[in-house]
Parts: sequence; structure tokens; C-alpha cells
Amino acid sequence: MSSYNPRETRLLSFHDAVDRFRDGGDNPRAYLERCLERIEAREPEIRAFVTMNIAGARRAADESTARYRANRSLSAVDGMPVGIKDLYETIDMPTQMGSPIFAGWQGKRDAASVYALRQSGAVILGKTVTTEFGFYSPGPTRNPFDPQRTPGGSSSGSAAAVGAGFVPVAIGSQVVGSLIRPASYCGNYGFKPSLGALNRQGGHSGLSQACIGVHAGNLRDLWTTAHGIASIAGGDPGQPGLFGGAELSPPVKPASLIRLDTAGWSLCNPETQSRLDEALSRLEKQGVEIVSRKTDPAIEAFEVLLREAREMTHTICGYELRWPLKPYRELGPGSLSEDLGNRLKAWEHLTAEEYRAALTRRDEIRKISAGLLSRAAGFVTLSASGAAPLGIQNTGDPAFAVPGSLLGAPCISLPLLEAERLPLGLQLIGPLHGDAGLMGHAAWIAGHL
Repeated sequence: MSSYNPRETRLLSFHDAVDRFRDGGDNPRAYLERCLERIEAREPEIRAFVTMNIAGARRAADESTARYRANRSLSAVDGMPVGIKDLYETIDMPTQMGSPIFAGWQGKRDAASVYALRQSGAVILGKTVTTEFGFYSPGPTRNPFDPQRTPGGSSSGSAAAVGAGFVPVAIGSQVVGSLIRPASYCGNYGFKPSLGALNRQGGHSGLSQACIGVHAGNLRDLWTTAHGIASIAGGDPGQPGLFGGAELSPPVKPASLIRLDTAGWSLCNPETQSRLDEALSRLEKQGVEIVSRKTDPAIEAFEVLLREAREMTHTICGYELRWPLKPYRELGPGSLSEDLGNRLKAWEHLTAEEYRAALTRRDEIRKISAGLLSRAAGFVTLSASGAAPLGIQNTGDPAFAVPGSLLGAPCISLPLLEAERLPLGLQLIGPLHGDAGLMGHAAWIAGHL
């Protein structure tokens, strides 16, 4: 394990190469080959990918190279190698969802996000490892900064692929903590947009809190990828989609931020707690007002409400997961992992009344959150309770990511901190549909921390 320094670590960037594509100093095929060299060197250890279509990626990169030579590039992501979480369908590769039930299963379409990326000229390189159906049982992926540790879950392969420099961008998703936590562990920017902002059709999850999102080595690649998906595929049906222009918002200093400790604070050791305290102290010295439960009774009351977030999330998701998990279980022994099978036994006892009560409570908390965010630019907290845990069977505790998922709010993990000489993310949570503004604040904070 090498010592991680967030000030010195730079992950793979795509947008920095585009000017060289245009003047002929570089090209998408050469860029892809450099990615493949890194994959060849480290993938046997990291195991971020389930499968790859290298021949198809090379064809797509060659087509992109020809477009740049003709000055006809399709978009800001034309020629960009991308990994796709293996919950989302790809017409040229199996979609196996971390489950033996779907071993070798091949759909006949691209998911909406994948279709949009292909139409934008992106190079779809491979499918990244996910936990079983995007929930608990982990795959074989290891943390790129310490292979003895977990990369997190469920977007484990996507986060590790970006953290290892295999690709500049990978698609992930989140229901509870599946983007923000692995981004924190793997030292990359992780973006869970507003609920429904990016079209998740063609993916396994129909859960009411599920969001498709992006892992990237920098904010510009992250935003242009998200915007590229939204500009072609839109948002989820019935949702207004992602608000904001094609370019990353310029840095904007937040006048004030609301600190959230969440239920995750008690899980942190003193070193990790000090990292958040130090970061917020530095922001205060640069003129950003930090308000918290210590000074504002309304925030204290909100923190108390958030203690319910995990149980509420489990009630909602558990009730919604009874289908398809019950039919899967009926396929026979071994169709579900022991862990997921045991959870299903508990979820079967949830009633419609309990589910409705949890939905009502979730709506109430979302309204309270909106009221608080009318007074500040966003919430600020950690992305995880510490460095990635040792071992790959424990994907880590999602406590710090649960509130953003429950709120349906846009969240971003910024790779600005470290704990135990390993990556630790600083998380910003913005108002619903305030994704572009959140990016502007994130850019300012990243530039000043």
C-alpha cells in the first residue's frame, strides 16, 4: 500500500486530451490503447471488469479518431472510454447483475444511458463488477489504493476502474450508498444526481430511490458525461431530467453550508472526525459560513429526524424488492445468496401500511430538507465513516450516504481528504434539481481545499 495524498493524486482525465485530438497530437485510439495497457497491468489484481468488448471499443475509437480528423466530433465525450455498471444492458455484452441467475444473459438493446453515450461517440469498453443485484453480496473487485481492502459497493467495479486509471469515467448507480461510498474509498469524484435526472431504463432496479450516476477522475468529465446522457435519453419517465448547461458550471463560492453529522458520525474514529472538522475550519477561514446542530435548533431537529433514515430506507426498499426477489428464490437453492435470502425473509413480513407510513415520513423529511436548503447552498458532510475497510467481503457502512438517497437530492463525493493514508471523500448535498449549482460549489471547494 502506498501513502495516499489527495493533493498529489491525479486520476485519468479525458477532457485534457481533446485539444490534442483536434490538432492531431493525439487521438482516441491511442488514448484507448493507453487505457488498455493499464488494464493489462493491473486488472488481474483489481478485477474491476466482468467482461470487456475490446474489439468493439477499438472500432469505436477508430471511428471517433476519423471524426476528429474531419473536425466532426459528436460531443464533449466523443472518443471517451467508459465502463458500465453490470446492472445496465449493453447490446454487445452480457448483463449479469452479479447474480448466477443471469450468468451469460444477453439483452438485445442498450440501456438508455448506454445508448445515449454511444450516440455521443463514447467508447463503451466493458461491464464493471457490481454486488448481487446492486445490493449486498460483493464481487471480486479490490481497492486500487490497497488491494487488501474493499472498493465499496455496489458500484464497486466502476469506482475501482476510475480509481485505478483504467478509464476516465464509469457509470454507477445508487439506492442507499452505492455511488458515494465507493467513490470515497477509491479516490474519485462520485455524482448521484437528483432523483430521476438521468434515465435508468434498461437497468435492473425499479426502486423508488434508485439513481444512475457517474464516477470520474475530475468534475468536468463527470458533468459532461451526465449532461451527455440527459441530452439524449432525458430523465426517468415523469421526471424533468437534469437541469444545467453542457459545460461545467464555473466555480462559485458558497455563502453558507449546513454541516450534517448524520448517524455516521458515531462510526468515525477521532482521526476521521478531525478530517471533517479541519476541512470545514479551512472553509470558514475563507469566508464560508458553516452552520450546524450546535448553533441552530432547526438543524438539530433535522439531525434527529435523520436517525430514522436507514430504517426508513430499508422498509421502503425491502417492500419494493419482494418482487422480483421472491420469484428468483423460487428458481431453487443457490439462486440468491444466503445474505439476500435472509433479508428477503424479513422483508416478506412488511405490510402495505408500514410501506405507506415510510413513504409519508420520507416526504415529510424531504420538505424539511428543502426548507433548510432555502437558507444555505447545501449540506456538507463526509462520504464515508473512514477509509475502506480491510477485506473485500465487507463493502463498508453507507451511513453517510443514506440521507442523500432518502432525500432524492443531488450528492457529490469530492476526493479531497484522507484517512489512514487512504482516500476519504467530502460530500456535498444540494437542493432537488440544483445539480448544476452544486457542481459550481463543488468546483470552488475543490479549488480551495
